[in-house]
Amino acid sequence: MADVKKLYIKTYGCQMNVYDSERMAEAMGGAGYVTTEDAAEADMILLNTCHIREKAAEKVYSELGRFRALKEEKPDLKIGVAGCVAQAEGQEIMRRQPLVDLVVGPQSYHRLPQMEARVREGEKALDTDFPLDDKFDTLRQRPKAKRGPTAFLTVQEGCDKFCAFCVVPYTRGAEASRPAARVLEEARDLVERGVREITLLGQNVNAYHGAGEGGDWSLARLIWALNDIDGLERIRFTTSHPNDMDDDLIAAHGECAKLMPYLHLPVQSGSDRILKRMNRSHTDESYLRLIERIRAARPDILISGDFIVGFPEETEEDFQATMDLIEAVNYGYAFSFKYSTRPGTPAAERPQVAEDVKSERLQRLQALITRQQRAAQDAMVGRTVGVLFEKPGRMAGQMVGKSDYLHAVHVTDDRVQPGDLAQVEILESGPNSLSGRLVSV
Repeated sequence: MADVKKLYIKTYGCQMNVYDSERMAEAMGGAGYVTTEDAAEADMILLNTCHIREKAAEKVYSELGRFRALKEEKPDLKIGVAGCVAQAEGQEIMRRQPLVDLVVGPQSYHRLPQMEARVREGEKALDTDFPLDDKFDTLRQRPKAKRGPTAFLTVQEGCDKFCAFCVVPYTRGAEASRPAARVLEEARDLVERGVREITLLGQNVNAYHGAGEGGDWSLARLIWALNDIDGLERIRFTTSHPNDMDDDLIAAHGECAKLMPYLHLPVQSGSDRILKRMNRSHTDESYLRLIERIRAARPDILISGDFIVGFPEETEEDFQATMDLIEAVNYGYAFSFKYSTRPGTPAAERPQVAEDVKSERLQRLQALITRQQRAAQDAMVGRTVGVLFEKPGRMAGQMVGKSDYLHAVHVTDDRVQPGDLAQVEILESGPNSLSGRLVSV
C-alpha cells in the first residue's frame, strides 16, 4: 500500500479563506492527501493568501523563502500559492519564486487535483480564471467526516461596490450567489456531520440573490429556509454592506429565533466627505438611521463594525466625525486599521496622510472602541445566555464556547461536552472572555 500523501495548508485573512482552505483540503482528499499541521512532513504545501492587509504579497514571498531549505531537502515537495494574492500576482509569483509549483486563484481551487497531477508530470500549473462555473458542485461529494459544532458556509462571492480602497472586485470578481438549493444541501450535510451553528459568508453576504424556487431568493429568505433545518440551532452571517440591509433582513433579526443577536455592519468612516471619496454610497446619517431600525427590531443586538483610519485626505475634522459616530452607535466589537495603499485601487493614487498622524488617530480610536467593547462585555454579568461549547479550556474540567452575542464563555463543569448548547449564568467578565455557571443543558 502506497504511503499516504500529506497536505499542509496555511490560511491567511478572512473567514472566506478559512472556508476555501477546508474545501481545498476536501478536494485534495480525493487525490489521496490527508492534512497535517507540520509543514516539515508535508508532500504538498499550500499558502491560502489574502490581499487585504498591508504588504500582503511581500509577506507571502517571505513565507515562501522559509520553505526553500525544506524544498532542497525534499525535492519532491510541491508548493502552491492560492487565494487573492495568487489571483492578483500569479505570473509574478512564478517569476520571483521558482520553487512554487502551482498558483491557483480563489475561483479555481476545485481544479487543484488536476493541477497537482500536472505538477507531478513536471509542469508548472497556473489557474486564475474568474468564472465560478462548477466551483461548488465539483466538491459536492466530499468525505462525511465528523465536524466541530460550528462551520462557515460561503453563499456569495465577489463585489460590485468598488470601494476606492479595496482590491476584492479585482481578485474575487463580480458579485455571484450560489443557488439556494445548493446552500441548503450543504447546510444539511454539515448538520449531519455534527455542526450546530453555521455562519453564512460573502464579501457582501446580504447582497445574496441566489436562484431558488419562485425566482431569486434574498438572504432573509435563505435564513428562514435554514431555520427549518432540524438540528441546526444557530445562524450567523458576515460581512454585510449597509446598502444591502433590506427590510426583510432587518425583520428576520427580530423574528427568527435561530438568527443570533450579532451583526457585523462595517461603516469605515463617519465623515460624509470621506465616505464619498471611498465610494461607499451611504452617509453618516443613513448609517445611524439604519442602526436605529435594526435595534428597533432586535433591541439587544450587538453591533460590530470596521474602521479605516487615515484614508487619503482625511482631516482631523473628518476623523472626529468618525469618533462621533462610534460614540453614537456604541459598538460591542469593532475592527480598525490604518489605511494602506493597494496597487491598482483609486485611493492609492491620492495624497496620503502622514504615517505618524495615522498612528496617533488609530490609538485614539482603538481606545474608544476598547472602552465600548469592555462595557458591552461587563454588561453581560448577571445575565443568562445561550452558549455553544466548542472545546476544552486551559484548566482541568473547563469548557469554552461562544455566547449568542459571540463572546467567549468558559465554565468548569463536567456535564458539558463539545457540541452542547447550554444556558449559562454569567458571573464574571475578564479581559477577553466571560466566565459563568451552568444553568441547564
